[in-house]
Amino acid sequence: MQEQTYEIEKGNSFELKDIFDCGQCFRWNKELDNSYTGIFGNNVINVAIKGEKVIFKGICEGNIEEVCTDYFDLNRDYEKIKQDLSKIDDNMKTSIEYGKGIRILNQDLWETIISFIISANNNIPRIKGIIERISAKYGKELVYKGKSYYTFPTVEELSKAEVQDLRKLGLGFRDVRVYETTRTILSRQVDLEKLHQEKDFNKVRETLLTLSGVGPKVADCILLFSTLKRFEAFPIDVWVRRVMNELYIKNVDETKVNKRDIEKIAYEKFGNLAGLAQQYLFYWKREA
Repeated sequence: MQEQTYEIEKGNSFELKDIFDCGQCFRWNKELDNSYTGIFGNNVINVAIKGEKVIFKGICEGNIEEVCTDYFDLNRDYEKIKQDLSKIDDNMKTSIEYGKGIRILNQDLWETIISFIISANNNIPRIKGIIERISAKYGKELVYKGKSYYTFPTVEELSKAEVQDLRKLGLGFRDVRVYETTRTILSRQVDLEKLHQEKDFNKVRETLLTLSGVGPKVADCILLFSTLKRFEAFPIDVWVRRVMNELYIKNVDETKVNKRDIEKIAYEKFGNLAGLAQQYLFYWKREA
């Protein structure tokens, strides 16, 4: 594959740190020049901001403009979304100003499922390391500028791994869960194509919850961060519980805050943009 380049005007809704460090993805790494390089699908892309331009450069399966427009959700009007959410209250307005450059990536559903099963009770450096080892062992090698990158393995490729193989890659208790979910999807007991076609949010969520290793938070991350693109999903972790309690619930003991109470407030205040509101609030609370 030959190197391709694509440029866009940066605008106010594209910041590298906001996109790649907001917790939605694990295969992008910062370079010494502050650009980021990542691999998704059969593409290795470096993204840099120079002045008022965003420059995408790399090797692609297909046309780089089409690939990046889809993956980075470039046709969505994030300025309109931010305007709508900012009207809700000053808390949302402040969090959006902090994370104004966030965009929700269109990540492959299969990869997102396995990645967020691995993320359970884990930290980001360790998650990234596990995913890299899985990809190096079972994915395909792509070479860009003399460096080897590895595609995330397909369902068929990962199905070659037994539990003990996954254990050797450092998955810990997640090894059985990844093994079982891989076989559930391989056998089409859960059909990923049908999940894309299903319009009922709750039905998709209930189906994801049948997968080994997928609880409510992981299911909501998959719904929000994958090509399912369900912006009404509202993942709740310790940071989201904390910020929702501090801003809206105000319980002196945040550990006693019920997830259902958080969800109720989220859907009442943010509606079908709850997932995007969650990202701004989460990123603001964790980073600021």
